[in-house]
Amino acid sequence: MASELVKTVTDQTFDAEVLKSDVPVLLDFTATWCGPCKALSPIVDKIAKGYAGRLKVAKLDIDDSPQTPASLQIRGVPTVILFKGGREVGRSVGLAPESKLVAMFEAHLG
Repeated sequence: MASELVKTVTDQTFDAEVLKSDVPVLLDFTATWCGPCKALSPIVDKIAKGYAGRLKVAKLDIDDSPQTPASLQIRGVPTVILFKGGREVGRSVGLAPESKLVAMFEAHLG
């Protein structure tokens, strides 16, 4: 389950929460049945805590909200995408170490 610092995004809220966000958004595409997703979850929670206020961290369940992953050509989970200004500016596929995810968004923070 996502911590209180990690927002849950759905197909219905993707536009408002991610594309229209005034801060960069790290969006974790996940699924309840996915083992690597479960392993990535504490890393995502730690990033959300460490970068609160500078980076929005969110999760989207691909089974509950299939339209958004399809439109972004998500082929497998976990996939983490960084959005800034309504555009994708970084993507990591598979179970990534915290350092790789931080390196992906660090340059985009103000």
